[in-house]
Amino acid sequence: MAVASAAAGSIFRKQLLFSLLVLILFCDACQKISLQVPSHLQAETLVGKVNLKECLQSASLVLSSDPDFRILEDGSIYTTHDLILSSERKSFSIFVLDSQRKEQKEIEIVLAAGGNKAPKKRHTKDTVLKRSKRRWAPIPCSLMENSLGPFPQHVQQVQSDAAQNYTIFYSISGPGVDKEPFNLFFIDKDTGDIFCTRSIDREQYDQFPLYAYATTADGYAPEYPLPLVFKVEDDNDNAPYFENKVTVFNVPENCRSGTSVGQVTAIDLDEPDTLHTRLKYKILQQIPDHPKHFSIHPDTGVITTTTPLLDREKCDTYTLVMEVRDMGGQPFGLFNTGTITISLEDENDNAPYFAETSYFAEVEENRIDVEILRMAIHDQDLPNTPHSQAVYTILQGNENGHFKISTDPKTNEAVLCVVKPLNYEVNRQIVLQIGVLNEAQFSKAANSQTPPTMCTTTVTVKVKDSDEGPECQPPVKVIQSKDGLPAGKELLGYKASDPETRNGEGLRYKKIGDEDGWFDINEYTGDLKTLKVLDRESKFVKNDQYNVSVVAMDADGRSCTGTLVVLLEDDNDHPPQLEKEVTICRHNKEYAVLEPVDPDGPENGPPFQFFLDNSASKLWTIETKDGKTAILRERQNLDYNYYTVPIEIKDRHGLVGKHMLSVRVCDCTTPSDCRMNIVDERDVKLSNVILGKWAILAMVLGSALLLCILFTCFCVTAKKTVKKCFPEDVAQQNLIVSNTEGPGEEVMEANIRLPIQTSNICDTSMSGGTLGGQGVKTQQNFEMVKGGYTLDSSKGGGHQTLESVKGVGQGVTDTGRFAYTDWHSFTQPRLGEESIRGHTLIKN
Repeated sequence: MAVASAAAGSIFRKQLLFSLLVLILFCDACQKISLQVPSHLQAETLVGKVNLKECLQSASLVLSSDPDFRILEDGSIYTTHDLILSSERKSFSIFVLDSQRKEQKEIEIVLAAGGNKAPKKRHTKDTVLKRSKRRWAPIPCSLMENSLGPFPQHVQQVQSDAAQNYTIFYSISGPGVDKEPFNLFFIDKDTGDIFCTRSIDREQYDQFPLYAYATTADGYAPEYPLPLVFKVEDDNDNAPYFENKVTVFNVPENCRSGTSVGQVTAIDLDEPDTLHTRLKYKILQQIPDHPKHFSIHPDTGVITTTTPLLDREKCDTYTLVMEVRDMGGQPFGLFNTGTITISLEDENDNAPYFAETSYFAEVEENRIDVEILRMAIHDQDLPNTPHSQAVYTILQGNENGHFKISTDPKTNEAVLCVVKPLNYEVNRQIVLQIGVLNEAQFSKAANSQTPPTMCTTTVTVKVKDSDEGPECQPPVKVIQSKDGLPAGKELLGYKASDPETRNGEGLRYKKIGDEDGWFDINEYTGDLKTLKVLDRESKFVKNDQYNVSVVAMDADGRSCTGTLVVLLEDDNDHPPQLEKEVTICRHNKEYAVLEPVDPDGPENGPPFQFFLDNSASKLWTIETKDGKTAILRERQNLDYNYYTVPIEIKDRHGLVGKHMLSVRVCDCTTPSDCRMNIVDERDVKLSNVILGKWAILAMVLGSALLLCILFTCFCVTAKKTVKKCFPEDVAQQNLIVSNTEGPGEEVMEANIRLPIQTSNICDTSMSGGTLGGQGVKTQQNFEMVKGGYTLDSSKGGGHQTLESVKGVGQGVTDTGRFAYTDWHSFTQPRLGEESIRGHTLIKN
């Protein structure tokens, strides 16, 4: 493409010819368009552009029938991926739809691969269309920002060499044409002249990338789309401005000269790295303006201090009015101003000091936890910070710890309190020296050589006298007593005193603590009197000490409490003690270790001495080990059994303890596993007693039972042969309990006359009684002398008679005799009880 100039007549003829061709080809514009393209197309390559409006004025939808290509709304055709075309032509269709008017148009696109042949004949010349890359090339072009016109303003002209043989129409697309900003550029489609319609702001659009197209009347594109870049030249139309409207910097007071305070930055929207954006900074004004404390680097905007005299207590804030100017700070450069605030950070460079040099306070004696004085201070440093918060110290006068000083967090005052009772009789006036510092460490100023010393003040405290109660000093008093001190002995007791008179007159004492009731206290003197024998080994004695609590009261009821500690001196009144039984396990060790214990103290305890008597020495040996234990051994192997060994043990002062030690010799490994085949003598004796009793009882009951059975059988047999089983004189005889386990006398047939009519004579199975007398006379009823038989009751423990069983006055005609029925009812139940009891005992 080249820039050309033609005569007005020639231009008119071309315009007329173009108009005729448009009218002729208008109807064919929606039918077929040929485009010359290279055989290899990369993805997103612009192939050509179709004027869709000439085909359909209002197209709402544009579609491609070939997925290798996509169509934009402005008619631009782009490849969707890399594409290689053959030498033959490739064709596809573009469908244009109007949804409102319901119209549809189809545009056929024919792509011809290779750029050396014309796709079709244009005129009778039959000239082949050839491209010249040298002529169809972009020409560098720039636009001036904020141009004043006149508009439209000519920018550039493009021209194709194909215009020498064909009628070529030119068009452009891109930002400023069919993209934002719209209608900024347009092209004369006949001449290729490009015009700008208005001024341009470079800060909004710094360049415009466009594409120029050359097509014939029938839509054939003999040239590739030509990329054009219109660059906008910058105009210094933007003044620089500070990035932050309000900037605050902090810097410590008393800092050294040259300390960096902060850096200010400004923004210029003009083109970077040009004179339009070369900025310079300077301080126009400092408030307050004297002395000058700050300077600024003109290029970097870094603010630094120029003196070490920044004092927050004199001025805590400075304001700087700043200027920033472009064009390298030249007077004709654009500029802006801003305000910088610099705040001074507090340092602990001022020592606190008391408002007064001395103070005076009063307090009653014996008062505690009471505030007696407040002291104010002055500090020029920033309030409510560690630089001004006070820390008070009592330097002198508080050696006994009566006072405490603290800081009131709200007022920063010193608060002096009494925390330990004061005694008027000891100190009537106390002088305190108090110092004050800050919580933060003192910061030495840059212009100061030595830090200030601590500020101090003097406080005089007057102690006021008051009537006090008794005083128990010391709170704990220790007295000594001998162990084993008998009852009725007196000991020196606890003594309290009146602080006013310094004596104990008028005081009364009372015992309030005595665990085992050892003492009685004298109400007037406080002395103690023993009620029991003092025993150091008592469970109430701890570490040889027995405590007695005493309260002392004056006439007004005021009191104090003290503790009297009775320290018991050990007396050798307990011999060494030893366990009663030990076990010797043959499979573990063939000896027993004796470990005696002496309840007395160490001075009356070990070393111990062990002795065996002559009888024990024959079977046993004993040897002392380390004075505290002894080893007991057998002289020879003894049978597994229990042995009693008499042993004597002496302590260091010769007090003897005699013990009968039970030694068990066992076939075991540990004493708990003892399984020896011996019987405890106590168990043997107990078993003998139990076995003898049961054997005797079984024998007695067995004999009695056998006798009763034989006698019963005899009576039943005799009833069938004799009428009477006893003579009448039997009534004159008595049945006497013999308490002898004997079978009794046998009743011979010669002594009995039994009638045949007799029946149910008796059940004579009695235990413990026999019949006495000679001769038996038969009779119908068996009668006995009243009260002639007695029986030991197994339940009541006394004697029962037939008279007591039958009762007196129950129709007995003859008070001296009893019928057989009475005898039978008396003996039968008792014989059954004895039989059952004897059977039970035999089973047991």
